[in-house]
Amino acid sequence: MSDVVTESRLLIRPAEPGDAEMLHRFIVELTEAEQYPGEVAAQPADVANALFGDRPVAEAVVADIAGDPVGFALYYPTYSTVAGRSGIHLEDLYVRPEHRGDGVGRALLAHLARLAVARGCARLEWWVLRTNDPALRFYRRLHARTVDEIDVLRLDGPQLRALAADHHRSEVDSAVAQ
Repeated sequence: MSDVVTESRLLIRPAEPGDAEMLHRFIVELTEAEQYPGEVAAQPADVANALFGDRPVAEAVVADIAGDPVGFALYYPTYSTVAGRSGIHLEDLYVRPEHRGDGVGRALLAHLARLAVARGCARLEWWVLRTNDPALRFYRRLHARTVDEIDVLRLDGPQLRALAADHHRSEVDSAVAQ
């Protein structure tokens, strides 16, 4: 499978280290479009480190039209113990407003689907805000299904730190493991 996919004048290519600033700008635009309730803490250096650092944790592709970046998809590997195979989790998909409806989002998802198939993945999955009606309509047209059998849970901020500081439980777990 080629790393570069072309569809008419659209080029989908792997992100490169020089794309970190642009990807960060797209992330900020995405959070503004989704009315994210807070500031983007990530900086361009964080994006560069996540994608190209000593221990990359994610990958990204960029959609270009005539050399102009118009969108991106950022994703990372997952693993299903039930399926016994890896998967791809799409963290962010963004297409600039002036290029929505041009097939860029579909091309980005099709690229990731081909990548998942080529890698032998069991699934391609992502989360979408329940309030993001345009995205939900778009994904439904692709026949993506909602996963009703799970809830997304999260520990962050003080709750994450409190559990991490639970020394007594960690000591019990360590004693049991020995």
